[in-house]
Formats: sequence, C-alpha cells, structure tokens
Amino acid sequence: MQNTSKQYDQVITVCRELFEKKMKDYGSAWRILRLPSLTDQIFIKAQRIRSLQENSVRKVDEGEVPEFIGIINYAVMALIQLEKGVVEQPDLELKEALELYDFYVEETKNLMLNKNHDYGEAWRDMRVSSFTDLILQKILRVKQIEDNKGKTLVSEGIDANYQDMINYAVFAMIHLTIDNQ
Repeated sequence: MQNTSKQYDQVITVCRELFEKKMKDYGSAWRILRLPSLTDQIFIKAQRIRSLQENSVRKVDEGEVPEFIGIINYAVMALIQLEKGVVEQPDLELKEALELYDFYVEETKNLMLNKNHDYGEAWRDMRVSSFTDLILQKILRVKQIEDNKGKTLVSEGIDANYQDMINYAVFAMIHLTIDNQ
C-alpha cells in the first residue's frame, strides 16, 4: 500500500503541474463553468479514451494519458465548484486555486487509501479499459443526479462520484505510466 500512495502522488504531481501552468496561462476562467459543463468535459475525455481503446486508427496523435490527466483536473475543478459555487468572473488567484486543488486531492487520496485497504488493492488486477468504463458510469450517475437537482434517495452525492472518477483515472495512469516503466 505504501507503493500505491507514492505512485498516486507521482500521478498527481504531473496533473497538478499542468493545472498550475494552465492557471498561469488562463487564470481561473474555469470558475464560470457550471457543474453540468464540467461533467460534460469529463464525459468528452472519457469518451475519447474509450474510442482510442476500441479503434486502431487515430487521427490525432495524443494517447490516453493526456485525457486521464484532463479527467483528474476537471474533476478537481468540479469539487472546487461544489464548494465555492459558480461565479460570473474568474475570482481565484493561483495560490488559492492550488491550495484548493491540494485540499481536494488529499481528501480524495484519503478516500482511496481507505477503500484500497478494504478492497486489498484489487484495482491492480483491473484493465485500463475497465477504469474507463467505470468513469463513464460515474459520469452518467452524476448527470442523473444533476437532472434530479442534486437529490438522491440512497446514493452517494455528486462529490463522491467526482472523487471516484479521480481515483479511477489515477489508477489508470499508474498502469499506463508507472507500471510499464
């Protein structure tokens, strides 16, 4: 499990570095996005990954890894939006955005560590394609919860689904980038 924590941090470091660079380029323009827009962005990324996994011909020379990074970063943005709400104008400076990013990643990692303990690292025997399918399933769940105006009868909330998407994407990244080294 120690290895998982270290590998998780390696993946998040790559994602956070890209998030930071994009914050420097664009600021917090993403703060105007409503949750359904962020959910749709994650959907587009996951759908592209699935297409890459199923099709032998690629017309854009980018693989699955950048898309999984996008899923992680958009899901973190969604968690921030859940807390702070949507704004009309960008309102986060780099320092605060990175603090929020780190907070939600740490919270999500702790969830993963607890689940990983109970599941005995079963994810290590899963295929990357399964993580893609699970992310798509979580997206469909979030869309349904959004359509229900956030109300659920027995299900976990939107935040837990975004956290699961992050964790599945991290697992996929570990398989694609670290396990293959």
